Amino acid sequence: MKKQFLDGNKVLLRAVEPEDLNLLYRIENDPELWDIGCFTVPYSKFLLKQYIANNQYDVFADKQLRLMIQLKETGTTVGTIDITDFNIQHSRGSIGIALLKEYRKRGLGNESVSLLCDYAFQFLHFHQLYALVSVDNLDSQALFSSCGFENEGILKEWLHIEDKWVDALIMQRINK
Repeated sequence: MKKQFLDGNKVLLRAVEPEDLNLLYRIENDPELWDIGCFTVPYSKFLLKQYIANNQYDVFADKQLRLMIQLKETGTTVGTIDITDFNIQHSRGSIGIALLKEYRKRGLGNESVSLLCDYAFQFLHFHQLYALVSVDNLDSQALFSSCGFENEGILKEWLHIEDKWVDALIMQRINK
């Protein structure tokens, strides 16, 4: 039987659709998430519409993959999960997840990360995925640890959060 990727018990990971514009706008413009990413300014709806229209949804062409996290039971879209910084030569990428606050701590993040790892390793044949996590973000550390990521080191003063420099953990999962 052929393996079903991106489809779990509680969530389905799917491509971004035009109907996701308002949710993307909400997530991309949430100041609580700016510190951990590379955001410097809010995104306009116009730019997000262009992103949705122009993305090829091919990790090899785009060097990234963004998927929406959708609840299977209700069809509600509750977040995004990404592979960014894809490096073809070394077959690795960085994984990140953003769940709406009201849907956290329900196992949805764990299932989403696990599904994306299975897809990256078994279908795309990645060698490894990594996440950069603030040393202060214990919830994200627990999430990635529960999905088989190991703490491989610390990047000193890697993140600038609320006017202070914060160390980041390099959490890595290798396809064995």
